[in-house]
Amino acid sequence: MKVLLAGANGYIGTRLIPVLLEAGHTVVCLVRDKRRFHEQSDYSDKVTLITGDLLREQSIEDIPTDVDAAYYLVHSMSQSADFAALEALSAHNFSQALDKTDCKQVIFLSGIVNDDNLSDHLLSRKHVEDVLKEGKAPVTVLRAAIIIGSGSSSFEIIRDLTEKLPIMTVPRWVHTRCQPIAIRDVLGYLEGVLLNDKAFGKTFDIGGPDILSFKQMMLGYAKVRKLKRYIITIPFLSPKISSYWLYFVTSTSYSLAQSLVDSMKNETIMKNHDIDNVVKRDCLPYEEALALAFKKIEQNSIVSSWKDALNNGYLTSGFMDQIKVPQNGTLEYKVKQPFKRESAEVLKNIMAIGGNRGWYYWDWIWSIRGFLDKLFGGVGSRRGRTSNINVSAGDVIDFWRVLLADKINRRLLLYAEMKIPGEAWLEFKIIERNGGTFLSQVATFRPRGLWGRLYWYLMWPFHLFIFNGMAKRIVNFEER
Repeated sequence: MKVLLAGANGYIGTRLIPVLLEAGHTVVCLVRDKRRFHEQSDYSDKVTLITGDLLREQSIEDIPTDVDAAYYLVHSMSQSADFAALEALSAHNFSQALDKTDCKQVIFLSGIVNDDNLSDHLLSRKHVEDVLKEGKAPVTVLRAAIIIGSGSSSFEIIRDLTEKLPIMTVPRWVHTRCQPIAIRDVLGYLEGVLLNDKAFGKTFDIGGPDILSFKQMMLGYAKVRKLKRYIITIPFLSPKISSYWLYFVTSTSYSLAQSLVDSMKNETIMKNHDIDNVVKRDCLPYEEALALAFKKIEQNSIVSSWKDALNNGYLTSGFMDQIKVPQNGTLEYKVKQPFKRESAEVLKNIMAIGGNRGWYYWDWIWSIRGFLDKLFGGVGSRRGRTSNINVSAGDVIDFWRVLLADKINRRLLLYAEMKIPGEAWLEFKIIERNGGTFLSQVATFRPRGLWGRLYWYLMWPFHLFIFNGMAKRIVNFEER
């Protein structure tokens, strides 16, 4: 059968594609930019790609009329004042486009909304359900709580908190209960309800076997990792202070931290188990889901990460248009570092930059820069990277976004997502010329106004040492 997937570049969508292909389905992916999908997906030659922006109805007219079912896996954690209206508009446009097709079912992954006084984001999820149900095709809604898997936002935040803080003073929301579910079980349910008559027009809660508070989840993580942790609850911490606490301790953005804290007041526990009559499944317990996530991390086989989602306010859906570094009105710092070792070894060092590997030279300066970025509301450097060995366009590397990771032409191009008065690119390329081989490393800055130029020249002394030292280390670095 032919299945349409909206949200194919997202955390869930990226992982659902191979599941659908393995089941023998023809998959059509609706994406905003084909270039990003081709760069990051191993399945780009096995699926049909169509482009469209769900916020612009006229751009999504190429949906095949013969699709049998559609997945709507589009979510936003934006803190913009109109995020709920944008989510509703996106769902409306999708539903309207599907009404022109033979689609027999729409499947939406939502959040558990069984509590009273829902957060703004859970209310928005509920409203999206209602908007999708206005279309012709029957809608199947799967409502999940926290999803545990390598690269998921919930897992990474629990990981950050528990790994970094032996003693935690935490707000009272740590006692809120939820029902976490492993990512593989979410995928199993998403596939299990596909064109299943028993699921048409129905809403189901899905969750794992454990009901835990956030405190219990952190202590459970510590148990799996064999860490001793102490958690002290401070009841008077306000939501705003809690958001800042999450923002500075974890790799999350402040807007996402606000959304999470707002949602953590709500219990997300299954109130019905009707899904058991439709899809029979023994879900993984919480600690087994954690162990599986770590197995994927250790194998460097993280398929997708929430951190690779585009950051509202930094780059738009057309961010890959930045792939051509501007030449006019820019300032540059160039380093040409010759080397005599195998180019493949140097290229490997280039593609492993950031994250656990670090920036090769004066890492403490990069850490300070990341802290200052966090201090002024930026993304900071705690995001790391999804994989220690693989990198694709669209990935994040600390406070950079990968625009191009071309192993054939031996080129890596990064775009800055940190708070700066302008735009910045950092390019690495291996060049062979006149019988020699050298690493070309170019930092390009397009300043915004007088303060932008002043910023560049104030940073010049650091560039002089950091970029030269970094280039030398990249061409000489050897793993031990």
